[in-house]
Amino acid sequence: MEPSDDGSEGLRALLAFSLKASSSSGRQEAAITTNSNNPDRRPILEGILFSRKFILSYQLALLFLLAVFTIRHWTNWFRARNRRRAIIRANAASKTNEGSVVSSSSSTIQGTAPSSRTSVLHEDGEQMSLLAPGRTPSTRWQLGYRIRAFLAYQPRPIPLANKTLPSNETTLVVLVFAGLQAFYVFYRTPLSIPMLFVFADRTSLLFVANLPLLYLFAAKNQPIKYLTGYSYESLNIFHRRLGEVMCLLALLHSVGMVGVWYTILRPTGLSLARFLLSKIILLGLGAFVAYELIYFTSLGSFRQKWYELFLALHVVLQVVALVLVWFHHHNSQPYVGAALAIFLVDRLVYRMALKVRSVRALLEVTEDGATVLLRTTVSLTQKGGVFSYFTGQGINKGWRATDHVFLTVPALSRKHTIQAHPFTIASEPPQDGCSEAQLKLIIRAQDGFSGDLLRYAKGHSCVNIRLDGPYGSQNAFQLLQQCESSVIVAGGSGIAVALPLVWAVHGSHSSLSDMETGAKGRPSSNIVLIWVIRHQSHTSWVDPLELKSLQDAGVEVILPPPTEKHGHPDIPGMIESWTCGSDVASPYGKSRAGMVCSGPDSMNREVRNACSSLLARGHNIDVEVEKFGW
Repeated sequence: MEPSDDGSEGLRALLAFSLKASSSSGRQEAAITTNSNNPDRRPILEGILFSRKFILSYQLALLFLLAVFTIRHWTNWFRARNRRRAIIRANAASKTNEGSVVSSSSSTIQGTAPSSRTSVLHEDGEQMSLLAPGRTPSTRWQLGYRIRAFLAYQPRPIPLANKTLPSNETTLVVLVFAGLQAFYVFYRTPLSIPMLFVFADRTSLLFVANLPLLYLFAAKNQPIKYLTGYSYESLNIFHRRLGEVMCLLALLHSVGMVGVWYTILRPTGLSLARFLLSKIILLGLGAFVAYELIYFTSLGSFRQKWYELFLALHVVLQVVALVLVWFHHHNSQPYVGAALAIFLVDRLVYRMALKVRSVRALLEVTEDGATVLLRTTVSLTQKGGVFSYFTGQGINKGWRATDHVFLTVPALSRKHTIQAHPFTIASEPPQDGCSEAQLKLIIRAQDGFSGDLLRYAKGHSCVNIRLDGPYGSQNAFQLLQQCESSVIVAGGSGIAVALPLVWAVHGSHSSLSDMETGAKGRPSSNIVLIWVIRHQSHTSWVDPLELKSLQDAGVEVILPPPTEKHGHPDIPGMIESWTCGSDVASPYGKSRAGMVCSGPDSMNREVRNACSSLLARGHNIDVEVEKFGW
């Protein structure tokens, strides 16, 4: 059966309008409506035209959210800076008062008791009075701590799927973003069979409108970091969730278009084969398959098993999908162009031109026989100005605590020439004025690249490498800077994060206190490092003299017995005991403690929830997780 001339002509006009319509398509609408013999199609045309106009506001909504997070970040930054300075002044003042306390000790011994209200620092850096024993904090204070406890809590992994969930705070932000997506899909979208074409069209518009944001979340070099303080590692979860939403949008669009064929085109005589083999549908199906493959190969189970294949497919399929979407629908081209520009600038301009350095490195296989220590000497140059700060600084400008680099070792094989793998820098950040610095990476051998490197290291003591970076966030360091007491918990190779962080926190308080008051800041005895290892041989990853230096500097270093023979230590119990024996023992209003954890997911969750429990009881504790694993 051949389609009728009137029906096929009207449908072709409808499809042509959907492909060419924009927010200023009034003339097209009038022309098509006039020439159409079926007035029932007018609501479809109006729905398509409204969607073209409505989707433009999506970018404004994103800019509004960006402004909210930017204001929040910089407000917290100024508060944290004021608090750090207040801590230093308070410590300097307490040391000054030590002499007067000693000189007047006789009057104290004779029975002159101190006041029951003592002045300490509150979160905003201002002075406040401690609650006298037995007094109940206000309802507002209790509610505030309970909200913080809820936001810090991390639920158990999803059963069966064993999918790790983030903290409640992150989950709420993701849900708000998902709600925004749902709003832009369903707002004034008629959910009826005759209007199915409008629904399919709306999902496609939202899909392409999200393309630049998807690639921006994935970029290693991006402006969001400077505005909100969130580096690409922190944004990675939003990149993944947005990718999942876009795959769902692509699926809904595809199902919707099949529904359009079944309800509208099939009655006119258009077969499914002709529909699927048309150019526009083929291009759309190709893009749909490419993005779905990106999603399935990005799942944690696939990444962990075939990481190199994941990297290769991720890059190739992205380019293929963008090209197909570009030719699939002309309205997608501005968004595709923006996404492609972000991808190329990040990959080619920054990562391959501005931030990559080639050096020669020494290789050492540690005592456990399954770990490679990679060391190299980096020649440092003077840090650039504002332009260099925003355009990216290579490893020759130095690095900061918790930073990481992407490592390429071309000597391993031809395929490794184009592969780059992330590793945290395990050495202390260089001081200002140094001409060179020692960089160390701790590389635990598994399958793929790390296994190949281990085999190479057993026969070679040095190799030429490429380093792309440094990258990273200073959230953990900035958190500990504004706390009177700090606990850093490392699990296994998470010591690569912990050691530089301990040195940085210890050094920052001394340098800041010298600069502000001429006196030393808070004592290093308020810094605790807990390192949990599986085998005793893992201690060979760190020079014993470095741990000894930390202890000599006043850092409390705790190394529980290896878990292989003694089981996992009670990390929550250790945190509880430390809290009850420190300045944060008294709830509601005492000094702040900072917790940073870098280890396996199970350990990270334990530390988070231990802090959540303490927060619920009024202890002023903040927690930051430096997650490793990709």
